Amino acid sequence: MAHVILGLLLIAPQTFYDLIKGFEAGVALFYSASSGSIKRALDSLLARGLIEVASIEAGGRGRKVYRLTDAGRQEFRAWMTGELTGPDLETAALSRLYFLGLLEPAERLPVLRRITARIETDLAALSALDTHLDTLDVPEEHRDLVTHQRATLDYGIASHRFTLDWFRDHIDRYETPDH
Repeated sequence: MAHVILGLLLIAPQTFYDLIKGFEAGVALFYSASSGSIKRALDSLLARGLIEVASIEAGGRGRKVYRLTDAGRQEFRAWMTGELTGPDLETAALSRLYFLGLLEPAERLPVLRRITARIETDLAALSALDTHLDTLDVPEEHRDLVTHQRATLDYGIASHRFTLDWFRDHIDRYETPDH
């Protein structure tokens, strides 16, 4: 979540309310967050010196406008250009794709290639599990259960194949001469 907030603040300084709206308007396509979790992430980013209060709006509420610090910009860039970590591949991939236009053009293709490499790795692991499960003898009393568990694995494999094909196609489109 913190990196998503950094990305939104890299686009423009924003208030807490603006950030909530930013999540609702686009980020929610791949990442859902409550206002409380956004506030906790803001407080953490402030404490770490990655963002700062740029100004306080005049008026009754005195809303704070947050902006990135240089350290925040560096943290965001390191996250965007680094390896995808954690178990949630879809969120890791889509959040980087969403903010890819904030990187320099020369940095974008390597990010897309790291995403496809991670998808390939995860797909290989799921496929190996599928092959291993084919060698197991399932007792009759568990066959109904295993049928649906294997369907879940099949879904995961199909989803990864689709995602890999989609990202490869996106890379092909991105590599065309007009980019």
